[in-house]
Amino acid sequence: MNKKVSIGPKLYIALCFIFFYLPIAITMLFSFNSSKSLTHFTGFSFRWYEKLITDRDIISAVYVSISIAIISTLVSTVLGTITSIGLSRSRKVLKEWVLSVNDLPIMNPDIVTAIGLMILFSSIKLGRGYLTMLLAHIAFCTPYVITSVYPKVRRMDHNLANAAMDLGATPFQALTKVIIPMLKPGIYAGMLLAFTMSLDDFVVSYFVTGNGVQNISIVVYNMTKRTNPTINALSTLLILAVVIILIVVNVIPAIAKRQHREANEIASKGHGVWKKFAPVLSVILAIAIAGGCVYGFVKEQNRQVLRVFNSGEYMDTNLLTKFEKEYDCEVVYETYDSNESMYTKLLSGAEYDILVPSDYMVERLIKEDRIQPVNWDLITNKDNVISNLFENEYDPENKYTVPYYWGTVGILYNKNIVDKADLAQGWEILKNKKYAGNIYMYDSERDSFMVALKALGYSMNTSNHDELKKAYDWLVDQRETMHPVYAGDDVIDNMISGNKAMAVVYSGDGAYIMSENEDMDFFVPEQGSNVWYDSMVITKQCKDTKLANEFLNFMLREDVAKQNTEYVGYDSAVKSVYEYFRDDEYEGISACAPDISNPLNETFKYQDTELKEFCAGLWTKVKSY
Repeated sequence: MNKKVSIGPKLYIALCFIFFYLPIAITMLFSFNSSKSLTHFTGFSFRWYEKLITDRDIISAVYVSISIAIISTLVSTVLGTITSIGLSRSRKVLKEWVLSVNDLPIMNPDIVTAIGLMILFSSIKLGRGYLTMLLAHIAFCTPYVITSVYPKVRRMDHNLANAAMDLGATPFQALTKVIIPMLKPGIYAGMLLAFTMSLDDFVVSYFVTGNGVQNISIVVYNMTKRTNPTINALSTLLILAVVIILIVVNVIPAIAKRQHREANEIASKGHGVWKKFAPVLSVILAIAIAGGCVYGFVKEQNRQVLRVFNSGEYMDTNLLTKFEKEYDCEVVYETYDSNESMYTKLLSGAEYDILVPSDYMVERLIKEDRIQPVNWDLITNKDNVISNLFENEYDPENKYTVPYYWGTVGILYNKNIVDKADLAQGWEILKNKKYAGNIYMYDSERDSFMVALKALGYSMNTSNHDELKKAYDWLVDQRETMHPVYAGDDVIDNMISGNKAMAVVYSGDGAYIMSENEDMDFFVPEQGSNVWYDSMVITKQCKDTKLANEFLNFMLREDVAKQNTEYVGYDSAVKSVYEYFRDDEYEGISACAPDISNPLNETFKYQDTELKEFCAGLWTKVKSY
């Protein structure tokens, strides 16, 4: 008889623990890595914790996340508990209707809730920031509290409350002394769920926030745009905080129960003292918090405020502190993940003074009259800018834009794997079966179609449907034969680790990867590529245009541009800084420098709605093929 081989329950448990906790352990390990790599441990260091402590955006985000989680939990718990108790005394029709409505926010996708709240706040002209994020969190946490508390209310004997009132208790006493104690398990479960939902939320917070208010999720999301091990340090501290809370909640009460009777008596006396002085201390704390808020509000009213909206990980925020000190003002800094999400926020009523959009989005903003001319009389550092950057199609008179960073798109390759003779194939090397399964394509509709269009000899800005369909066929054929991996910003660490032979990357990312891995090189095919430009612009909503122009001038200062480029890693618009990083700091990787002399190189132009929808449909088919 064949014996069945069975895996014991202990092994199942061990495998589950490994599956759930191994990623956490790896995250904690790499938070002490001395290099930026997220895959290779090069040495023990506390550098990312030091950077975390000095990062004002992260510290501010931690405060926002915790404070909003606490307040929204308390408010939603009160609202949810009161609603649950009220439903128990309501008519059946009203009860069923309310419970059905309560299920909608729970079952709705987060993005639907987020857009709905964003439109609501915009329609009632409520300025987005801390208050709107708090209201949004209360709105989506309350249904979860009701779901947790209401089952307890249904099982409760309501005659107990009536009996308490018959014995002389007031309705409030019956509520606090009889009903609430019976509902404690459900209330605590609802509180824990609400706190977790609030602290963990990203989607709703991202769409309803503004005025520089960001929680931990938003900051971490923006940090993932580039290789940033500070995320590991932050995650490790959050994990340790959770572990400490669990120990406090579970271990300490167990220890307290075993303590001697005398210790319990002392503790009860201490509790009595606390109970006696708690109201006074609460009043003092409330006055201190209110006084601090009023002081901060009055103080900031006397300072100029500049609102800057930029892509994530695209500016050294220490420069903002420097600008604030030099110009005695406050900079409210927010980030977005794409030009399209930036534009969506503008349409929703969010107000900013300075934007940092890409070329095609600048073209759209100019056409829709959403930005105002730059006052070049105040831009005294204009001569620092590379002169060729003033010659562009989207702003031919250089009326609206101040150059920020620029670059191109090319192919990063491993010199030990890729035959240099194959580079002559240009973009077609990405269909060379010799490298099948060994390629990263950039997970971007326009950049991927750019590759295919240039390989076919067409303009990357073509609106010809036949040419776009041929590019679609090229991408589908590549997917069938080459099995490429479509990657985003994670391609940086993957190529540093040498996981693939080739990758389509931006020049700035290529320069950084090459500085970390000497086996890598970069080239831009002769068929042409996308040469992109990011610029700083001033919105029509800007009230303090003098301060806005001074900020643009500040960013063009040589010392500022140098510090910023060290952080960002792309090609600076300031000539001396661009040359320094090309020839000195990153010596030997000048191949990544954009070549604007090639007539086949182009800049993306704005697509109308019909063309955008057509291309989006083709791209969806490519990804799902």
